[in-house]
Amino acid sequence: MEMHDAWFFIGVFVFIFLIWAATGGPLHPIAFTGPRLAAPQELGGGTYLQLPRAPFGIGGTGNNVSLPGSSSGGGSVGGSGSSDGSSTFSNGVFGTPSPYRNAVRMNHYVSSAGSDPKNEYLELSIAQGSGIPIDLSEWTLVSDVSGNAKNIPRGTEVPSSGTINAAQDIVLQPGVRALIISGRSPIGASFRENKCIGYFSSFQQFSPQLPQNCPAPSTELSSFYSGSIRDTGCIDYVNRLSRCQVVLTPPTTVSGSCQSFLVKYLNYNGCVSAHQNDADFLGDTWRIYLGRTNAMWRTQHELVKLLDVNGKTVDAFSY
Repeated sequence: MEMHDAWFFIGVFVFIFLIWAATGGPLHPIAFTGPRLAAPQELGGGTYLQLPRAPFGIGGTGNNVSLPGSSSGGGSVGGSGSSDGSSTFSNGVFGTPSPYRNAVRMNHYVSSAGSDPKNEYLELSIAQGSGIPIDLSEWTLVSDVSGNAKNIPRGTEVPSSGTINAAQDIVLQPGVRALIISGRSPIGASFRENKCIGYFSSFQQFSPQLPQNCPAPSTELSSFYSGSIRDTGCIDYVNRLSRCQVVLTPPTTVSGSCQSFLVKYLNYNGCVSAHQNDADFLGDTWRIYLGRTNAMWRTQHELVKLLDVNGKTVDAFSY
């Protein structure tokens, strides 16, 4: 019986040795952390586990969802700002970029949008670094939402009062801006502001208001009335006048020479004749009138585009 038990234990040890040898013997690593589990496959790869993918890209190229932003009253369309401060757009919205892009820019804001066209306007400017004057004639402003479109007309750089002014291409120099008003011009033409332009306010209303920077009446008196120093009545009367005030009917209480001075110099045409050769005569703003009888732009949900003479997009913004 004891011999039988001995052979039984010998058999058990032999069986364990055979299993140990079959599983690698001395080459099998010792495990201290229990049984090992196979690592699961990477999420989204293979056939182990897949998550559904979004049907559009986020923040990259492809089919992006564009939301109108805001910048000084308006925002870029279909993109974000670029490193040079200009707006970027998806080509389908912006269109074919013009060579004048970034040289001519709108201020991305429409004043009084959707109101009386004489009060509705936007501003564009020529960059100081553009280096050359730019002819805006036959460029087009377009509402990409309503379909309204209007060509930028010709104008008169220095208009005259009481006459039909000859039209010319509107050419903006670097550093000069243009206010593009939707309505009709109170004087019948687009024009560039000058140091005498405020006299027009005596008879017409302008929006925005014209600058009242006409030469002071007292300065005109001393410059163009040689006998003013002895005409105290004329001096007293002129000192009560404000800049850009037209005297339609000179008072009979002043001398005939004073009356002649008032009629000749204190009005728009007389001021232009006296000062058109001054170095500071021309201002830095054009007023361009589209001549519409109703509003050009929507009050909201609008896309404004400026196209050059070849129909390529110079600038655009939304609000």
